[in-house]
Amino acid sequence: MSGAIIENMSTKKLFFLFFFILVLQVLCIMVGALIAPSPTSAVRYMATKCINRHRERGWLAPWGSNRCQQIHSFDEPLAKTLDANDIVFAVHVPPPDAEMSPWFQYMLAVLQFDIAFKMINQIEDGDVLVTIDAGLAYRDDLTSEWTTKSLSVERRPLRCIFAVPKTSENEGRFYHCDPIPFMELGSVAHKYFLVNLRLPVNDTVNVGIGEIKDIHVVGIHQNGGFTKVWISMKTVFSPWIFVVTVWYWHRIVIMARPPVLLEKVIFALGISTTILNVPVECLSLGFEWTWLLLLEDAQQGVFYSTLFCFWIIFCGEHLMDQSRRNRLSAYWWQVGLVGFGSSLLLAFDLSDRGVHLTNPFYSVWASEVGMKLAITFIVVAGVSVCLYFLSLCGMVRCVFRNIGGKIQQLPAMPKARRLRYEGIIFRFKFLMLVTLACAAMTVIFFILNQVSESHWHWGDYTFQVHSAFLTGVYGMWNLYVFTIVFLYAPSHKRGRSQQTGVCNILTSHQETQQTCGEQGPTETYRITGKLADE
Repeated sequence: MSGAIIENMSTKKLFFLFFFILVLQVLCIMVGALIAPSPTSAVRYMATKCINRHRERGWLAPWGSNRCQQIHSFDEPLAKTLDANDIVFAVHVPPPDAEMSPWFQYMLAVLQFDIAFKMINQIEDGDVLVTIDAGLAYRDDLTSEWTTKSLSVERRPLRCIFAVPKTSENEGRFYHCDPIPFMELGSVAHKYFLVNLRLPVNDTVNVGIGEIKDIHVVGIHQNGGFTKVWISMKTVFSPWIFVVTVWYWHRIVIMARPPVLLEKVIFALGISTTILNVPVECLSLGFEWTWLLLLEDAQQGVFYSTLFCFWIIFCGEHLMDQSRRNRLSAYWWQVGLVGFGSSLLLAFDLSDRGVHLTNPFYSVWASEVGMKLAITFIVVAGVSVCLYFLSLCGMVRCVFRNIGGKIQQLPAMPKARRLRYEGIIFRFKFLMLVTLACAAMTVIFFILNQVSESHWHWGDYTFQVHSAFLTGVYGMWNLYVFTIVFLYAPSHKRGRSQQTGVCNILTSHQETQQTCGEQGPTETYRITGKLADE
């Protein structure tokens, strides 16, 4: 019976392995801190007020050879002759002398209204909706005609506050309004984009929204430099994890016994990590596939679900007695909790990004019902993750207590063999602590990922904290999975006599000896399970 590499590798080799892993982890962090730029960029555009007296459905550009007729302020004499329906707000993305690139991966846009307070034209109290007649077009050079990409009429909640008393002395001061979600593109396959939006007005539409002076569009996209670093890391990790996973399973199948549950879930973890590492972002560089963002979310969902299930089974298989071991049904409620949380996040993703495939102006946050439903999904999924982490901590505590009870039986062994098994148990406990640390980093990742990105300056160097955190966490998962897959692969060294020795020392009944002799990936796995008669 061959044991696992974690048990048979010499302490010196094991030390160099962990030193190598640590160096790679630091390297992943430094790549994000020193090489990669900030993950995203935000560009603020002031919408140009174009005149469209005939209200035709043509594309009005704010600059260029075919620029529209414009007004700079609604206080101009010309503006006094216009109706609100004659105004089209136009935004050209990007600014002059710049181009968009497929390396940007995606583009988001939010609206910011500048609304002045007027006694005779106030924003109504209560729920106020603004109706937006929006259009998006694109082209790949500055001389060709604009090609229509999407047209839609959307309604968005308008949430504004006026910080001072609403009196005539305060007329002209501006409301403080929340940003309005406007658009999301899952691919940036063209060089230039044009946004035209109109605020139609009649007796029932856009009434009680105040006096709008200007509209700002904030465009957000992923930085091309960060995309290059991210794809490079995936390109490096993808074949590495794939090869070690294939090598691991080859070692499993050539064994005389069938694989146990723990070995199967380790193999599944390697497969899910390989799926995560596939650089599908490269496809967006040559194809206008807006569903790639949804595919990337699915990759992450498969990986995290498998990782969470592995942690539970990894701990549980060192707690169960032999009659309950090696059965996935023994973990039905923990795995069910992970599946429930993942399903909620998937439903939220499909309800938002799934609709963007046909309508980039759609937003699940656009209505009160949609916003409450989305928040409910996120909160319930977050509670599920917290319950999962607490359950994992409790299982690790039980594993350590169970190991402590077995250690008390080791003094009956000969000294050399006792030292060997003390070393095996120490290695296992260390790996359990690393596992718990990785699980804690997962929770921290979800929290810190909501904080606005920032950077630190130190001398002539700029440290991108957000980029370093993203590349560091991504590297940590790959290095952790590599460590698990490699160390739990069957070793070529033989250790059957040692296995028999520990069984004879730890047990005294024939039935118990047969239980202890159950096949398993490691000595720790075989000796830490609770005996059937305990």
